[in-house]
Amino acid sequence: MTTATENKKGIEPIGISVTSKASSALKRIATKENKDPDNFGLRVGVKGGGCSGLVYVLLIEDNTPTESDRVINNNNINIFIDKKSYIYLAGTELDFSDGLNGKGFVFQNPNAKKACGCGNSFSV
Repeated sequence: MTTATENKKGIEPIGISVTSKASSALKRIATKENKDPDNFGLRVGVKGGGCSGLVYVLLIEDNTPTESDRVINNNNINIFIDKKSYIYLAGTELDFSDGLNGKGFVFQNPNAKKACGCGNSFSV
């Protein structure tokens, strides 16, 4: 099943999806940051840095996107993506791992051609 979002140009494929484990973790973090766990925004982006050139950015903020953001609702999370980051994130899945190797968010990005050994940065 493909989830879509509507913008001024009509329906487009989802830019990023959030697993149920990631959604639960985000709501716990939002609560700790004194945000309403049912009404917050997740800003997802990329910026230059790391071993491979680009690093992911995650910010929990008020549920008020900017006018130029792409807004996607997936798994009851409002996701805000700036236009520059969107091209690097299209098709990405955000998951949460709580295994023996540590806790944290994991990006499954089909656009990443290589990633550094620590998994914190990537290149396209």
